[in-house]
Amino acid sequence: MSIGNSPDGNSSDDERPFESDREDARAADRPSIGRALQQARIEAGLTVDDVSNATRVRIAIVHAIEQDNFAPCGGDVYARGHLRTLARAVRIDPAPLLAQYDAEHGGRPAPTPAAPLFEAERIRPERRGPNWTAAMVAAIVAVIGFVGFTVVKGSNGSDGTKTQVAEGSTPSTSKPASPSPKKAKPVDPKPDVSDSAIAAAPRDKVTVQVSAADGRSWISAKDHNGRLLFDGTLEKGDSKTFQDKEKIELVLGDAGAVQLFVNGKQIQDEFQAGQVERLTYTKGDPQAG
Repeated sequence: MSIGNSPDGNSSDDERPFESDREDARAADRPSIGRALQQARIEAGLTVDDVSNATRVRIAIVHAIEQDNFAPCGGDVYARGHLRTLARAVRIDPAPLLAQYDAEHGGRPAPTPAAPLFEAERIRPERRGPNWTAAMVAAIVAVIGFVGFTVVKGSNGSDGTKTQVAEGSTPSTSKPASPSPKKAKPVDPKPDVSDSAIAAAPRDKVTVQVSAADGRSWISAKDHNGRLLFDGTLEKGDSKTFQDKEKIELVLGDAGAVQLFVNGKQIQDEFQAGQVERLTYTKGDPQAG
């Protein structure tokens, strides 16, 4: 006597393989996840670029998912998130796709610790503008360094009466006067620059020497081409010499505080303290223009 047989003599267990075959057939007829998304995208009239721009999922990941390659997603959590996002973008229900993904990849993954999801969705880093703060700091440091250098240079120059020659269009060097024995005399607070002015006055050039004898003064000097030779402040006791083959243009901020030697001769004009003077000198006998 047989147990569990059906009336027609067949065992009920024999019917189960036929049911499994029918389910496999239905699964075979069902499109893959990637194929379903691709068909829905095409029917919606969208390109891969359109979907990427709408969802911020990178183009490469969209292409990979449509080819059923989920490795670029970076894990099941990210893959499920991409599937949900892409399905909504192409206007289909994401639930069947998620269920199909779980069935094909071992079920729904366990919850993962909190993390910034969809990190792979970032298309490109945000562009940053120039670092204006660093540029401003660098500029301030440069200005402070220049001011410090000017102060130190000025204090060093006030220890003596060394003459500095600012060349014009034609370079030349001035030879110091040959030393000669002189009798000792009382210290004169005003620098004696007449000898050096005469020695630095070649006949084929215009030579102008400015000496801050009675106090500090701002001065500016240009050659015949208008090129700036000097623009700054002379401290008391400092002097500068300028040479050019045609002319020297001067601006004196405090004409009463300076002495002028032009082509080896001292200018005897009665400049007033605090008076601004604009002067032009050429070769030969000094005549202010």
